[in-house]
Amino acid sequence: MPAQTPTLTDHRSQTRDALTRRLIDEFDTFSADAVYRCVSDVHARITHLGLDATPDSVERMAREHLLGMLKSEPPSGRANGSGGDGDG
Repeated sequence: MPAQTPTLTDHRSQTRDALTRRLIDEFDTFSADAVYRCVSDVHARITHLGLDATPDSVERMAREHLLGMLKSEPPSGRANGSGGDGDG
């Protein structure tokens, strides 16, 4: 039945979109496109490794990836604060 494939694809797309919206709300530092790409990349990596890409596992790993990007930003790249360069 050809109708099953679009339905399955639509369901996955709706699930991915809902997950992306939750992460966009949580990580407003990143653009919506960047969060969507992160979710898509995580899904592809999980699938490539032969693991079950459940919505929970994709969300958890995408969240960890986004957190890692936030925390890895060097102090010099963060919002203006104390310089620490001896001025003053």
